[in-house]
Amino acid sequence: MGVIHIDHPGDPRVDDFRDLSTADRRPDRPGGRGLVIAEGTVVVSRLLASRYPVRALLGVPRRFAELAEDLAGRDVPQYAASAETMAEVVGFHLNRGVLAVADRPAPLTVAEVVDGDGPVAVLEGVGDHENLGALFRNAAALGVGGVLLGPGCSDPLYRRSVRVSMGHVLRVPFGHLTDWPGGLDDLRARGFAIAAFTPRPGSIPLHALRARAPGRVALLFGAEGPGLTETALAAADHAVRIPMPAGVDSLNIATAAAVAFYELARGG
Repeated sequence: MGVIHIDHPGDPRVDDFRDLSTADRRPDRPGGRGLVIAEGTVVVSRLLASRYPVRALLGVPRRFAELAEDLAGRDVPQYAASAETMAEVVGFHLNRGVLAVADRPAPLTVAEVVDGDGPVAVLEGVGDHENLGALFRNAAALGVGGVLLGPGCSDPLYRRSVRVSMGHVLRVPFGHLTDWPGGLDDLRARGFAIAAFTPRPGSIPLHALRARAPGRVALLFGAEGPGLTETALAAADHAVRIPMPAGVDSLNIATAAAVAFYELARGG
């Protein structure tokens, strides 16, 4: 389609990029349009390569030159503007110089999320967007097959999560366990052992998990602070801890997940 120059911030062709504080909210939230928003050339490139239907791009001209290979043959509007015009459209100055917006495709089913190799991560109450984005980035780097979201989790497609994940939330399959904790029984029926992470006494050290669960494993993590609910812990097959020195009771959720992902990847 080629580059289309935008000289006025009121141009209706860039309405998808207005008020980024609400544009990515789910359609069921006040003011939400449910758009998926990618920031920066790396994340925009990953969006273009994903299953998400891209609607348009907005950026300064040199960013389009950097994305030329990704955009080759794509019939997607590419709106070029000055940094000042972009700032007026989106509501703040964007250092990364380019944005892309996409629609949300149909959500994946649990079967589609787990139809692959490696462990899956199951989350309960992980409401922090940055932690969620970091966890997805770790999952992509360390061979996790998918992520399943239980109750109380934030939206992985929120703009901040997409940015912190470096676009990997667009690549790692994810879905929702609407039946909680009954959905864990569905995973067990599919051949997964459920390993709940908790520092409580009696939990086994992470390095011993493979001996107890040699097949596919669903790694169950809760929110920082409260951790997993008693209901979730009772539904698991194993309680697992990451050994730490005395006086350190926990890790950031994304860090803890990365340690677990690495240990399982290392153990084969």
